[in-house]
Amino acid sequence: MVNPCQPVVILGGFLITDEAYQPLADWLGRERGIDASVVHASRGDWLLTSWAQGWRRLLQRTDALVEQVLESSGSDQVTLIGHSSGGVMLRLYLAEKGLTGASLNGQRHCNRLITLGSPHQAKRATPLRAMVDQILPGCACSGVDYIAVAGRLDLEGAMATGFARRSARRSYKQIAGEGEVSGDGLVPVDSALLKGARAVELHDTAHGGLFGSTWYGSVERIPQWWNQVVAAGA
Repeated sequence: MVNPCQPVVILGGFLITDEAYQPLADWLGRERGIDASVVHASRGDWLLTSWAQGWRRLLQRTDALVEQVLESSGSDQVTLIGHSSGGVMLRLYLAEKGLTGASLNGQRHCNRLITLGSPHQAKRATPLRAMVDQILPGCACSGVDYIAVAGRLDLEGAMATGFARRSARRSYKQIAGEGEVSGDGLVPVDSALLKGARAVELHDTAHGGLFGSTWYGSVERIPQWWNQVVAAGA
């Protein structure tokens, strides 16, 4: 059983900087009394993730923050939250073996992984994201509670941005091979629902602020997925 009040470490998504996740960290602290920390990642750090060096850099930084949080909190386990590409990267962080220099065996200290709109399965993926699903398919670490959260955004509704209306179907087709599917404006639902993980689906939820006015990290959405995570894992 996972302690619902154990500390949380958050790794964001591609080109999204730390401040976007501060409302989530603040909400967890204010509403649930949970110590939540965000892994620092600049846009430059994210641009480097086109190469293995960039993955190693962010995963080693994640590991350092996990160790710091464990020491300061006195807890022996943390919950990981990964948004978008961050959720795929954290699957690799948990594993004992994976990427050279980033085989950190994070499952020693992390017994729950929550992914938010992460492109886990894709017909067309970057080589590194594809590698994760090849060597660590589904919920590869048996001692970890995996939860995959997927959003559904109505592209014709008032919540969707013009950018989402113009780009979503092209993105869905690149990832899923079909543009007329449901998703969060960037990632199709079926891609975000990691095979074998507990699934949480949210209506009226965009991938990020670029795609819609309400996304996974919006204060009005956080309780919806967090409460489902805790209730099902109790």
